[in-house]
Amino acid sequence: MGSLPPPPCLTAERQLASHCYTPHHRCLTFRMLYSLARCASRGALQVLKGASRTSRPITVPRFGHQTLAAALPAVGGSPGVRQARALDHERLLQVEWDDGGCSFYPFTWLRDNCQCPLCTLQSAQARSLLLTDLDVHTGVDQVQVTDSNKVSITWPDQHSSEFEPDWLKKRCFSPEARQAKQEELFLNEREFWDSGLQIPTLDFEEVLHDDKAALDWLMTLRRLGIVYLKGAPVEQGQVAQLSQRIGYLRLTFYGHTWQVQDKPMANNVAYTSGRLSLHTDYPALHHPPGVQFLHCLQQAQQGGESEVVDGFHVAEFLRREHPDAFSTLTSLRVDFTDTGSDYCDFSVQSKNRIIDVDNEGRVVRINYNNATRDSVLDLPLDQVQPFYSSLKTFVELMDQPENVVTYRMEPGDLVTFDNWRLLHARKSYVSHSSLRHLEGAYLDWDEVMSRLRILRKAVHGDS
Repeated sequence: MGSLPPPPCLTAERQLASHCYTPHHRCLTFRMLYSLARCASRGALQVLKGASRTSRPITVPRFGHQTLAAALPAVGGSPGVRQARALDHERLLQVEWDDGGCSFYPFTWLRDNCQCPLCTLQSAQARSLLLTDLDVHTGVDQVQVTDSNKVSITWPDQHSSEFEPDWLKKRCFSPEARQAKQEELFLNEREFWDSGLQIPTLDFEEVLHDDKAALDWLMTLRRLGIVYLKGAPVEQGQVAQLSQRIGYLRLTFYGHTWQVQDKPMANNVAYTSGRLSLHTDYPALHHPPGVQFLHCLQQAQQGGESEVVDGFHVAEFLRREHPDAFSTLTSLRVDFTDTGSDYCDFSVQSKNRIIDVDNEGRVVRINYNNATRDSVLDLPLDQVQPFYSSLKTFVELMDQPENVVTYRMEPGDLVTFDNWRLLHARKSYVSHSSLRHLEGAYLDWDEVMSRLRILRKAVHGDS
């Protein structure tokens, strides 16, 4: 199948151009304003010197806690420290970089993150310094740049700390640097899609045995929410084997893996041959599984096609076109329930919002399964009708043909998708000589993202 094309990544300059904002900072002392002006002037000069060598738009440095160059990664090796000094009144360390930028670091944060063997267990990359032993109002006695270009600090109790310049720059407190670091760690940028999506496809065996293919798989899964794998052996156990490429499976009340077949006395609507409406799995848990695998072992003679919708895309449309409905579904918590016996007997109850957003208003999870939405509705009377109207609007948007991707799995196909983002459905089916049979499994995003970071380092190094 070959490797998927690399996901489109925003460069640092594009991040600055598209995501900068101007926060209202507290008034700074004259001394700090002077320091900022010096740094900003040098950063601007550095940009202007390169203007004749590039036709790309230039982002003008802003005055603030840090300057433009402080947010950019070093080019051609580790950044160099031109000067470091303590701003005692502000209780900040000011670092001027060779590229003309400035960064500022609070004294308390520096002392809390001392990298010496007494304060950090290097073998675990874990802090040994106890918070009870941290002076949160500490000053500094001395700051100097060593011959090896490290920043050395002597504290009032004569404890010494040394910081590598690359380590410091990656932890710059400017809004741009913090945003870039969070994107590097969590890959929050998403690519929305509709019915025109061509589901990305990779080879199952390549993903199992090649780090580059595995990284392509997980990066695309994070960005688009779905990746199709072809060529898996047509036998049970392949979802478990694929999970070992990441770490381990998420155990639920339905077991480590589960068999989707038409079963008598079914304990789940998925274990019937009827149509399944668009849904996410397991909103009856307060922390639903993040990723789902489904492996086709036997397809139905008639029907059984799969459908998927990008829930984040539809939620953003709802936010724009039906803001009241969006507000309702992101604020009211709805009851979900699931009762039965499988791996063990269970009686699960949860309260979830249909659409979860983070503290920046970004949609991060859809919780919707009409089959397990409880008859218990813990809402005041005057909110019941607005809830139903809002949910109906959201579901009707998802069901519109322009939002739905339909595909038919064949034996050996294995689909992997983001259960927090995608809603999936199945058309009713008829099986004659043999039953339609899929094997499924869950993982959590924490484990998936852990493996993604490890693979990214193995394939690309620390860059």
